Amino acid sequence: MLVWSLSGRVLVWSFAAVILGVIFVAPLAVIILASFSQHWNGVLPTGFTLEHYRDATGGAERDAVVASLVTGFVASLLALGTGAWAALALRARADRWGAALGVLFFIPSAVPSVSVGLGLLVAFSQRPLLLNGTTAIVFVAHYVLISAFAFGAISAGLSRLAPDYEEVASCLGARPAYRLVHVTLPLIAPYLVAAFGLSFALSMGELGATVMVYPPGWVTMPVAIFGLTDRGDIFTGAALTMILVVVTLILLIGLEWAPIRSAAPR
Repeated sequence: MLVWSLSGRVLVWSFAAVILGVIFVAPLAVIILASFSQHWNGVLPTGFTLEHYRDATGGAERDAVVASLVTGFVASLLALGTGAWAALALRARADRWGAALGVLFFIPSAVPSVSVGLGLLVAFSQRPLLLNGTTAIVFVAHYVLISAFAFGAISAGLSRLAPDYEEVASCLGARPAYRLVHVTLPLIAPYLVAAFGLSFALSMGELGATVMVYPPGWVTMPVAIFGLTDRGDIFTGAALTMILVVVTLILLIGLEWAPIRSAAPR
């Protein structure tokens, strides 16, 4: 609804600022303050220290950062490959079967992540696929949860792609593989990057399924944060949370600028 009067706009913007501050800014500010504070017995923390960040970048916490990065990269790469493959394959099917097959990719996103983790734990605890207690089951859990978003982002890009370029390439004698590599994929490159970035961000913050299936030697950052706070180490958990936020933002910003840099004239 549009608000035309000055007083109305001021009221709406003030209300939005309050909501934004209470829901988004205040929790993040509390985490930032907790990550640098020595004590927090009153309304505001007392003391300033970097000890929590030193604790969060050494030992098991450092291994959690590595585990999250590797898990996010592997799962996102798998989701990107299968999502692009499925989106390209279903693009040629304009019938109801193609639409039905596309819906199947979104089923895991409609199931709670804890249920996905429990299902994988039960399914892969028996031979011949005995993955329980291995890092592979963590990769599988993340892949199952993020594959729908990669498929949706790539499908959206293909739906916006005009078929003229591919038709011209076909008329000029380009084979399907050449047309795919040199025409279709470069045209949807921003959507591929967006799909990978979204998948990576979702993987970095995934907790529900991971806490059900992770082996002792492969603890991701969300699981480590949950364990720290559950043991009462709120300050180190806050520091590790800020590391998770910063690492994810840096990677997403880098992926966001990648298509722009590649398209810039040289």
